[in-house]
Amino acid sequence: MRKIFLLSCLVLLSGGVVMAQSRKERKKNKEKSETTQAPLVIESAANATPATTGEVPATPATTLKVDDLEFTEVVHDFGTVIEGPDAKCVFTFVNKGTEPIVIQKAQPSCGCTVPSFSSDPVAPGATGKIDVAYHTQGKPNAFSKSITVVSNAGTKMLTIKGTVEKAPTSSVPENTSMMKTN
Repeated sequence: MRKIFLLSCLVLLSGGVVMAQSRKERKKNKEKSETTQAPLVIESAANATPATTGEVPATPATTLKVDDLEFTEVVHDFGTVIEGPDAKCVFTFVNKGTEPIVIQKAQPSCGCTVPSFSSDPVAPGATGKIDVAYHTQGKPNAFSKSITVVSNAGTKMLTIKGTVEKAPTSSVPENTSMMKTN
């Protein structure tokens, strides 16, 4: 009796799965046929807009080039820093173009590097800055990290590098005995 019950449950379950799949297929086919049967609207080229023609609107043309985003330095060497406090620097740039430059993103190569910047447009001839902090805590040894700066003028790569020196231990000797002291 138990086998018959289990077998009938299995048949019902598999039948439900097959019906659900066929329902999905019918829905997909119905959507596909609705999109292919959409009425065509013919407009003259003078009255056509990107929304009515189905075209993607063209992005506004820009005269900016990557060289218009000119940094005073693209590599900052911290030298040797002590482990613990963040190592901080500022990358300064000048807009050499004829249009405002907008920094859209500053992507570090890892989580220990944190860039910050303003999303306000930088007018032609004006200067902007990107602040960068490197978390030194727990990271003794040499480091070299990159920051990818994306703007409406293009993409630039900035680099920070240096050596983190292990923080000095306290002048009190460390207790290495196995005995508990109060």
